[in-house]
Amino acid sequence: RHASEAALDATSHDHANKQGEKPYLSEMANSTSFRKAFATFEPARWTVGTYLAARMFEVGLRDYFVVPGDYNLNLLDEILKNESMQMVSCCNELNAGYAADGYARAVGVGAVFVTFTVGGLSVVNAVAGAYSDNLPILVVSGGINSNDIGSNRVLHHTTGLAKKSQQFEIFEKVTAYAAVISHVNEAKLQIDQAFHIMLREKKPVYLEISCNLALEPLARPCPFFYKGTSTSSEEALELAIQAAMHFWTEATKPVLIGGVKMRSHHCIPQFEALADRAKCATAVMPNAKGMFREDHPQFTGTYWGTVSSPGCANIVESADLYIFVGPIFNDYTTVGYSALIKKNKMIIVEPGRVTMPDGTMFGIVKMAHFLDRLAKVITPNPASMEAYIRVKEERKDLLPSPSGSPLQTRHMMYHIQKNLTSNHALVVETGDSWFNGQRLHLPVGCQYEFQMQYGSIGWSVGALLGMCLGLKNQKRCIAMIGDGSFQVTAQEISTIIRYGADPIIILFNNRGYTIEVEIHDGPYNIINNWDYVKFVEALNGDSPQNKGKAIRVDTEEQFVSALNDALYYDGFFLIECTLDKHDCSAELLEWGARVANANGRKHLSFEEV
Repeated sequence: RHASEAALDATSHDHANKQGEKPYLSEMANSTSFRKAFATFEPARWTVGTYLAARMFEVGLRDYFVVPGDYNLNLLDEILKNESMQMVSCCNELNAGYAADGYARAVGVGAVFVTFTVGGLSVVNAVAGAYSDNLPILVVSGGINSNDIGSNRVLHHTTGLAKKSQQFEIFEKVTAYAAVISHVNEAKLQIDQAFHIMLREKKPVYLEISCNLALEPLARPCPFFYKGTSTSSEEALELAIQAAMHFWTEATKPVLIGGVKMRSHHCIPQFEALADRAKCATAVMPNAKGMFREDHPQFTGTYWGTVSSPGCANIVESADLYIFVGPIFNDYTTVGYSALIKKNKMIIVEPGRVTMPDGTMFGIVKMAHFLDRLAKVITPNPASMEAYIRVKEERKDLLPSPSGSPLQTRHMMYHIQKNLTSNHALVVETGDSWFNGQRLHLPVGCQYEFQMQYGSIGWSVGALLGMCLGLKNQKRCIAMIGDGSFQVTAQEISTIIRYGADPIIILFNNRGYTIEVEIHDGPYNIINNWDYVKFVEALNGDSPQNKGKAIRVDTEEQFVSALNDALYYDGFFLIECTLDKHDCSAELLEWGARVANANGRKHLSFEEV
């Protein structure tokens, strides 16, 4: 056996001897699950805080994001006792929440700690975004002393009312589970319940822990043993397969489209296996970019209504059957509800149900089970793929711009494309970067992340911190961010530098909110232009170990040189790209006009509705 396994055995036997008054405890200590979870963490005294720390490590957390406050300080001391996890101190709670979001995208789960009300209400926007994208995040707030709950005392960090449950009530709306831990004898159940629901529902959960309970003694945890045990109804699954096959065999030119929920429900391999067997044209929705191999012979690009990849919309919208797997249909993904798809041609595969074109719905059918079973029985139909090959447009190389001419976005994207590898992960901010990013052809293994459903500008800076730490020693992160979004959360660059992360930020500086200019222009879309190079220099602080670097570029030649320097630089690197205010993609112009039209629809009276 390996020396590491022998060390685990020795640790578990020592643990059993310490607890040896009960035989079953020694048996549990020798179990594989226990050794994996607790071999490196044996506090001298188990408390509410160390119990929580053990569970965090057990589900895969190795970093967690924190803004301290007097209500959570004792709790943070207890969490720090698990030295196998790194505490990451953030500049503010919103950014800490975004960092947990990014970490969950990289690792599968994230965690953020804040203080009561002033911290909790600051992080809630990030938690709502994570909820919209089905990201498992543990949100922990320090709470008031358990003796003050229900009292009429007015406490600091509150709105000054005797009622002190506002924060809890708000988090109930944006999490799958929310609990206040105010009694030690309920702490284990509430903590374990939170972790179970977080992993099962793929959503954030919220725990508010009274500040005087973090140090209270608690029995040592048993192994968690979470295995995602939910299953399908065998009868409903078989009926759903029979119904799907009926519509499939009746179709002349079917297509397959992947949606964003495939990732959170771990169905990406099953989707690819189905595509392999079906042989039909296969696309992804915009927020699922990167979830299907773009070198796959059946990949037709992104289906996004009128701003789809070239040729993709023609094939999807002319199909007589489309199978959507894990989709989100909203005004953004349907380009203001203008996409030409019809429900009576659509099979929709959701995490817990499948709906047929005639409206028949089969519940208690898990997405993964349905895809697995369908792939085994589906008959190949390449008609839509053959049609795509006939209309497919070949990519053309872009000619260099004249020497010294102003930098343009299309030239930037051309050079970003040339340098992308499987060792990169892209973080794409809300705005024109959405559309520029969709044009990129991702190498196999290149991760691609953006927040489409919630669309909160500024998300990317905090998420970049989380993704960098989650993907450390695996991939280098490259972020495409507009100057308006960057200014919302820019201070977290300080944390990125402080913790030695090495992302590249390509800053699109067109002096305003370009996406909003194209939806509805006005003076509110103009922002103050920063000196971004000096900004990064300031955030390096006085530590000689901090080595963030920034450069401003105005031409294509300068951008090529800066990008090359950034790729070989061992640290944070920002490239500020000065662009014309109206330098944006044609897709943004089209999308913006249609979303503006959807927003501006005339109010209908009750009688008209």
